[in-house]
Amino acid sequence: MTEPISESKRHIIEALLFASDEPLSVAQIIDILKSAENSGPRIRMKEDEVVNTIRELNGEYVQAGRSFRIIQVAGGFQFATMPEFAEWLGRMVKEKARRKLSQAVIETLSVIAYKQPITKPEIEAIRGVNADYAIQRLMERGLVTIVGRSATAGRPLLYGTTSDFLKHFGLNDLSDLPKPREIEEIMADQGFEMEKEILKRMGKTDEEIEEQLGKTVVGADGELRELPPDEPPPSTPSASEDNENPPQ
Repeated sequence: MTEPISESKRHIIEALLFASDEPLSVAQIIDILKSAENSGPRIRMKEDEVVNTIRELNGEYVQAGRSFRIIQVAGGFQFATMPEFAEWLGRMVKEKARRKLSQAVIETLSVIAYKQPITKPEIEAIRGVNADYAIQRLMERGLVTIVGRSATAGRPLLYGTTSDFLKHFGLNDLSDLPKPREIEEIMADQGFEMEKEILKRMGKTDEEIEEQLGKTVVGADGELRELPPDEPPPSTPSASEDNENPPQ
């Protein structure tokens, strides 16, 4: 049996708001409903109809005693939990925060920090892998946030770091980020593991990686370059230095 159009509208609007990771304005909802791809169905609604539908949905949530509502925020509508559950949600956030960031997430954070504002497709083009999970983890930790939309086709979201990012890494502002030479030293401290990964992604064989190791650096323009044969590679700290300065 076909669902009545009024119920279909309600469920579609509910699904859109539930799935969106940012507030949706009434105009955005109307545009989504009336747009059609591959000859799909179109639904035309007026602004007051959308607002009334959201009110009806909230009425259902109140009647059913749900722990969430659709709230109006930042010029749009978004699902949010009720204030009385803040304590429990705070515990969940703290539990997530205790989990260490993976190497993949840290690499994504580095790309965003140095290239911001940057879109997800641009991040994925640099790293060569899907960035959905990494971005989600960084946003959960409050290290990355949405800072706008790109002017390119499709207007993808732009990501940037937050004030919590600066606090987390003890930075006053983004100009305090390590410079290219400092990054080289960090790479040396870590035994060139990052450089090995970069060379691997450049298509180098294991033999070429061993031969080239220590000769790939970040230039002043932020791009990778190979050192000329007569230019010495960055030095690696000696074992005695490591022992004198154990990692914190």
